[in-house]
Amino acid sequence: TRTRALPLLEKLLHDEAPAVRSAAAVGLGDIDATSALPALLVALEDTDALVRQMAINALGELRDPRAAARLQRALKDERPDVRYQAVIAYSRVMRDDPSEVVTVLVRALGDDDAAVRYIALRIAEEWVDERGAIPPDNLSLRARSLLEDDEGEVVVAAAILLAKLGDDAGKNVILEVVRDGTSKKRKPAKEDERAAVELVGDLGMREAIPSLEKRVWGVARFVRDTCAWHAKVALAAMGHARAVAEIERDLDATARDVVDAAVVAVGRARLGAFRDRLSKLTKASADPDLVAEALSRLDLAPTASGSSNVSARGARFSR
Repeated sequence: TRTRALPLLEKLLHDEAPAVRSAAAVGLGDIDATSALPALLVALEDTDALVRQMAINALGELRDPRAAARLQRALKDERPDVRYQAVIAYSRVMRDDPSEVVTVLVRALGDDDAAVRYIALRIAEEWVDERGAIPPDNLSLRARSLLEDDEGEVVVAAAILLAKLGDDAGKNVILEVVRDGTSKKRKPAKEDERAAVELVGDLGMREAIPSLEKRVWGVARFVRDTCAWHAKVALAAMGHARAVAEIERDLDATARDVVDAAVVAVGRARLGAFRDRLSKLTKASADPDLVAEALSRLDLAPTASGSSNVSARGARFSR
């Protein structure tokens, strides 16, 4: 099927409809079509912005170093949407050269476009999660400067990255998000709010406990998304008796989705006391993959900041 699909998808890169061309680029990336590299490089000059983005995204999915030179040009493109996707793709293509990737990320953190600055922070965070550490000096300095950024999402992402680098310069920003759900009175991306909520547990920020308790058990949870599950994980990570007891109770639930959520919570909160309980869960009562992942998290040594090296956030981005 893949062999038949390759030439058809390459042909569709020239379709008259931009939506078809962009979908073809996505498809080529998804099936790891390295033979389509030349066609995707040509698609980088497409007149449609989404087609350009998806062509660059596909090059990142292919992770073929032969695309590095063209992606370097894309990193300096005058169009922000091209630079945005180029940051993502280049970090994947050059995954074996961390110093080069960090250099590109530091440059992107100074980009005029807020979305480019934001995605560079997210990519840097992803690298820290996957590798445990990356050359931090220039990255930390640039991230610190973004704590004063005009965009709330950028500020929150900078604070999260700094925390994972062991730098508490953004601690107050994280606490503000956990308390009010905002930074500089602007709503961060929901996934960043969830990450900040869970991060205070990893970092042992006990001053956030009252705010976390409100998120889990306060009345606001009935009218909006308070990230209650993530807040419970954060509380459990700090040994909060009620949060731990509720997670333990959910491990014995009859509803599989409740048990699965409790399994993930045990892993993320690193509740080692429940290791045997997880090991005894059957395929009928819990997802075996989730159990295996939770057990592997329990086996991971904490980082210097107290957090696991495993990312809880998605790694595929789009503008």
